[in-house]
Amino acid sequence: MSDEIEANLRLHVDRIAGLIGPRTLDRPKSIVATTGYIQGQWDAMQYDVQSEGYDAMGQPATNLFVENVGTKHADEIVLLGAHYDTVADTPGADDNASAVAVMIEVSRLLRHHAGKRTARYVAFTCEEKPYGDFDAMGSQHHARQSKQRGDKIIGMLCLEMVGYFRDEVGSQKVPPSIPKPLHRLFPKRGNFLAAVGNPASWKLNWQFRRGFKHGTKMPLFSIVLPEKVSEIRRSDNSSFWDHGYAALMLTDTSFLRNANYHQATDTPDTLDYQRMSEVTRGVAAAMQRLLR
Repeated sequence: MSDEIEANLRLHVDRIAGLIGPRTLDRPKSIVATTGYIQGQWDAMQYDVQSEGYDAMGQPATNLFVENVGTKHADEIVLLGAHYDTVADTPGADDNASAVAVMIEVSRLLRHHAGKRTARYVAFTCEEKPYGDFDAMGSQHHARQSKQRGDKIIGMLCLEMVGYFRDEVGSQKVPPSIPKPLHRLFPKRGNFLAAVGNPASWKLNWQFRRGFKHGTKMPLFSIVLPEKVSEIRRSDNSSFWDHGYAALMLTDTSFLRNANYHQATDTPDTLDYQRMSEVTRGVAAAMQRLLR
């Protein structure tokens, strides 16, 4: 099973970051190719793929999502999401093809899981600047629409860069917003996945941790921080916090570890697919717990 997961992850990242490359609205063919690839994967799993179009600063933008409807509490939703766009001129292997790949594989592993709650998987567009500055993020649109519909999203899990790991001491930096006296409480090696929540998401973080640990022995650093620590708002989880939903960012910590962040060097060969497989197994186990 692990070998199959790893092979699939390699394929997804190779196709999205290696073959398609930079994915911005200014390169519409890249967006069509990326959404086509994601839809093709979900079509093959016999999901009913929903397209969510909206206007992003005068340009057409598209989220994609699928659901496994719950057996008992179908109105309660656990959402797993990842953005598929990049900044210009980077293939975006870690940011964020790694996360899209993990999301696809979790949706595959749980395709026939009969959870009591509904699982929703969302591929977001427009996470990168400048869209966040103008309230045009795909996740903002989806969270807003969910709130207007009255969707009971009991937990949103945001996959944000989940493929880069290092074992050397000093390979992990601390967020600049954290006061110096607290730095000693943070890991020094970049060999873990972080699960980061705001104070209102502490219970979700605890439940996620218990489920993740059931599925893998991979190190997990769980933490709840105030939103004034600006680094924790730098992905799609913040959109759901803004609309009153509990949400976590699941991440390899981005620029705090990976020097290829937003660079042309963010290529598929820099990722650790074996550890990405463990992330996949852990997230799938956590989803199963949350869907109970």
